[in-house]
Amino acid sequence: MKKILLLCICSTFALSQNLNETYSQALELEKQGQYKKAMLLYKKALNMKTKAEDEYLLDLSKNQNHEVQTFTKLKKDFYEKQLNKIEDKETSHSIEQMITGEFGLYPYRKNYILPATYDLKDRENREQFETAFQFSIEKPISYNFFGMDESISGAYTQKSFWQTSADSSPFRETNYQPEVFVQFPYKNSKTLKGYKIALNHESNGRNNEDSRSWNRVYLESYLQFSNLFVIPRVWYRIPEKTQDDDNPDIYKYYGYGDLTFLYPYKKHTFELKLRNNLRLNDSNKGAAQLNWTFPLPDFISTSNSYGFVKVFSGYGESLIDYDREINKIGFGIAFSR
Repeated sequence: MKKILLLCICSTFALSQNLNETYSQALELEKQGQYKKAMLLYKKALNMKTKAEDEYLLDLSKNQNHEVQTFTKLKKDFYEKQLNKIEDKETSHSIEQMITGEFGLYPYRKNYILPATYDLKDRENREQFETAFQFSIEKPISYNFFGMDESISGAYTQKSFWQTSADSSPFRETNYQPEVFVQFPYKNSKTLKGYKIALNHESNGRNNEDSRSWNRVYLESYLQFSNLFVIPRVWYRIPEKTQDDDNPDIYKYYGYGDLTFLYPYKKHTFELKLRNNLRLNDSNKGAAQLNWTFPLPDFISTSNSYGFVKVFSGYGESLIDYDREINKIGFGIAFSR
């Protein structure tokens, strides 16, 4: 029994010593400005099994002698250490805002780049291989304006399809989607967590027969069943004058709503979006999109970057193809989930 106890003590001591050494090496690398190597050692330390009383070594936010390096902190350090200070306080404050200022923007829908996407069908005037990327941000405007703990935000999403395998590599299609919305939390249910009301515009910025656009009001809700999230959405298209309507039959392909299933599992997320016009005849149209994000290997991993696979089948991958069936797969990196 004594031998077993001694062995446990020695093992614990050795593990604690290894953790301390790893942590000290990471701190030293960070002081030298080698942030990538330091972050890998921090991850290694986090994966080590430790006693409860050693947890403080891993909780960097509670360590008074250490501040996790971020891009914001780097900019502040540059301002404090590198720039000559100005005596006039207002001028000095303006310079600090120029160097360290942020827009207060946040990721909205998924931000990603898919360097390689492949359309399973050969189509006229386009290559089957192309690059696709999406940029999506949210700007909070107001909080609790109506006294319901709601938030009011504006958002902008841009999705582009780039024919990188074609001569001169033209952009085939870009969709622009600004919107403004109000989100309300729902506190009286274990399942319904909140809902959103939004005014949405989407167009492709083109003229004549290639022009596509529409305006919608939609209602979206958020349901949680353990680690499965279900997000139903319904919309109403705001009518346009006949002479101004680029795509009067778009509802025949997009329908009146969609349903999203989001399932996070450990370091992976799986997202399935379904859309259908609910016509139980030959005019039935719809779409399915599957997104999978997963952790990248440590040697290419950076903060908020994930491997990303996207599979799409159906109508409406882009506005120009709203009435055309597309079957496509893409591989790349997501910068938000």
